[in-house]
Amino acid sequence: MLLALLAGCRRADRECQHQLYLRYYSYGMSIALRYTRTRDEAMEAVNDGFMKVFQDIGRFDPALHELTGSFRGWLRKVMVHTAIDHYRRTAKHAHTQELDTVAYTLPDDGNNALDQLSYQDLLALIRQLSPAYRTVFNLYVIDGFSHEEIAGQLGISVGASKSNLSKARAHLKHFLQPSISHVYTGRSIGQ
Repeated sequence: MLLALLAGCRRADRECQHQLYLRYYSYGMSIALRYTRTRDEAMEAVNDGFMKVFQDIGRFDPALHELTGSFRGWLRKVMVHTAIDHYRRTAKHAHTQELDTVAYTLPDDGNNALDQLSYQDLLALIRQLSPAYRTVFNLYVIDGFSHEEIAGQLGISVGASKSNLSKARAHLKHFLQPSISHVYTGRSIGQ
């Protein structure tokens, strides 16, 4: 099925493109959401990514590897690079707030915060990071890029990449700290 869709996309068959888009939209969105501030921005990045996929589908050679896994890997790479491009375009327009001046709270359900942390909760915490911290965190921790690769992609120094990662981790730890300490002390965050 995938092989037929890819062949159709190479011929610029709109129905095949539509079917491929529907089949991999959620996967692309899960990648883009890690790099963007809003769902609308993620949707824009995903759509841009699929445009690149359809334009460059000839570069993907299904004969080289196991088809489904290699296509997902290729698609992931396209989506990550598209999200980085989106970050570059919007970074100069981003209005960020100092994280130290914003109060963050997590709901108290009586359970250990780390035990109850879902993918969506983690995604929400990562989205609270500034665009620079969020992008470096995603590239290094989730997507496995080296600091040298990140520096090259974002046009920053290796030291800046390492610093942004360190600060991102510190902020994430800070975001989690009130909920964790509440679990162990039995006090509410405001007490």
